[in-house]
Amino acid sequence: MIIQTAKRISTVEEYYFSRKLREIGQLREEGQTIFNLGIGSPDLPPAPAVIETLRSAAEDPGFHAYQSYAGIPALRTAFANWYQQHFSVLLDATSEVLPLIGSKEGIMHLSMTFLEKGDEVLIPDPGYPAYAATARLAGATARTYTLREENNWLPDLTSLTQTDLSKVKIMWINYPHMPTGAAAPLSLFEELVAFALEHQILLVNDNPYSFLLNDTPKSILSIPGAKVVALELNSLSKSHNMAGWRIGMLAGRADYLQEVIKFKSNMDSGMFRPIQLAAVKALQLSPEWYQHQNTIYRERQTLIFKIMDNLNCTYRKDQVGMFVWARIPKEWKDSYELSDDLLKQTGVFVTPGGIFGEAGKAYIRISLCAKPATIEMALDKIKSFKMNK
Repeated sequence: MIIQTAKRISTVEEYYFSRKLREIGQLREEGQTIFNLGIGSPDLPPAPAVIETLRSAAEDPGFHAYQSYAGIPALRTAFANWYQQHFSVLLDATSEVLPLIGSKEGIMHLSMTFLEKGDEVLIPDPGYPAYAATARLAGATARTYTLREENNWLPDLTSLTQTDLSKVKIMWINYPHMPTGAAAPLSLFEELVAFALEHQILLVNDNPYSFLLNDTPKSILSIPGAKVVALELNSLSKSHNMAGWRIGMLAGRADYLQEVIKFKSNMDSGMFRPIQLAAVKALQLSPEWYQHQNTIYRERQTLIFKIMDNLNCTYRKDQVGMFVWARIPKEWKDSYELSDDLLKQTGVFVTPGGIFGEAGKAYIRISLCAKPATIEMALDKIKSFKMNK
């Protein structure tokens, strides 16, 4: 390199799955059969009507121009109607809904909009690594708060209140929780809103798993007074099998969103209109769509439980979301060792919980995004691995 990288890039590492996918790709090139049970990329297709909407809209010669940074009105309205129907949340489609090119984009936008050097951000441990990475890239300090199995993976707000919160600007929450599959009761959202009001902290709930194996989708914005201190991210990636389409949204108070647009409008030139129209169709799918998806995922979850049993892992059966989270047996020093041994000996890849934080080192995560036949073949491999161990 003829120039040095910016100091900010030294605060983050390449995303774990980016590195792991290269490793898996190399193993496959060498002729090995690899069963990737690690990544939550839906293998099921979007609804046929969604695909047809994209196809037909793409044929319109007038739909290939730049689009609004705030999304087309039809998409904002569809998101608002979706929130009213499924979360009982009223949103102004004009000012309280901001479509995004994936909700991961929104994590970065929020961090760059509101954070700077000297600020602190409360990050769940275990939790999505992007929360901490974007905080550091924005110059802020990522400060973890530990989630524990014995507390159902919910934050201990009493303990947090006893710490110095004067520099905390944002608190990230994520319920239903990834990676643990914990669902939050509405009472927790009520406590979080009160906590944020007391300490003048912006709450951001990352909510892409609300429909998966979960009969009662919840939004923090349904809590009275929440819009004063809370924003919510959502996405069609998991709930509608549209991960590669990159369709997300940010919901909340108009003045917060208007500040985010200042940053976002310098980063992109809008979303392809046919994709937005397809998203409108997806948001209009009937409740039976979600029920059908969950029937498939429950079948797969049962098979993943068998894998966990064969690994002598312990887990809760009331998990929601797209993964199964389980504590590993003491034969392995941590989840990285188990994951590496499993991949090396059987060709089965599972995610080490340590990538989500210190509190996840004794756990592994397995995705439901594989067909039953694939899961069963992986299970057969793991039975041999158990005997070898």
